[in-house]
Amino acid sequence: MGEIEGIYTIWLREMKRFLRYRSRIVTSIVTPLLWLIIFGTGLGASVRFGGIPGGYRAFIYPGIIGQTILFTSIFSGVSVIIDRQYGFLKEILVAPISRPSIVLGKALGISTASMIQTTILLILSFIVEITMTPACFITTMILSLIISLGFGGLGLLIAAFTDSMEGFNLIMSFIVLPIFLLSGALFPITGLPIWLKNAVYMNPLTYGVDALRYIILHRSVFPLAINILVVTIFAIIMVLLAAFMFNVKEQSLM
Repeated sequence: MGEIEGIYTIWLREMKRFLRYRSRIVTSIVTPLLWLIIFGTGLGASVRFGGIPGGYRAFIYPGIIGQTILFTSIFSGVSVIIDRQYGFLKEILVAPISRPSIVLGKALGISTASMIQTTILLILSFIVEITMTPACFITTMILSLIISLGFGGLGLLIAAFTDSMEGFNLIMSFIVLPIFLLSGALFPITGLPIWLKNAVYMNPLTYGVDALRYIILHRSVFPLAINILVVTIFAIIMVLLAAFMFNVKEQSLM
């Protein structure tokens, strides 16, 4: 019971931190909408994208949801650095709760923040002429949870090695953009050159976006089962790695 209580407490703190910064919530919603409206409309006007109601904007809609999950999840790892700088992390480490539970509580808090933003984007699906059914909504939310756990774990893993927010943001800048651009969020991944296709196939977000596209648009490159398997394995590995490295790194604080 103590572990569950500890996970809940850390989750609740992450949620309060997220909800306290309303500007962050607004920015995280406005940015993907700008991508959809400006980029989707601008490029969609010059690209023929038949067969999908809503055209190119509808095609990139699942990719923009994936982008929102990626950015929110991975950059939320900075909370570890803030907690370390203000000494709160030491208080967590001396509490009667295991390191994996600490990481899981933080990862769940990060995932919940991502799911809140995903919910808002799904409610606004009419902008791209997509009808959001209850089944589609629920399935998308479950998938978003798995994807955000994976990238939240990656953010926490990197934060375990980083002592400053500047260093964390620098590393993230080199990681996040390539992950997003090589996920097939903005373009079809079929017919690519071999070197680019290999990079796309090694990207875990590719399978998340492909699964989202199947659920929302009923179109995908890979079978849904393969997509879900890859993102689930990625999430498990990232959370476990984050817990392990977090334990090793933070021993020096004890």
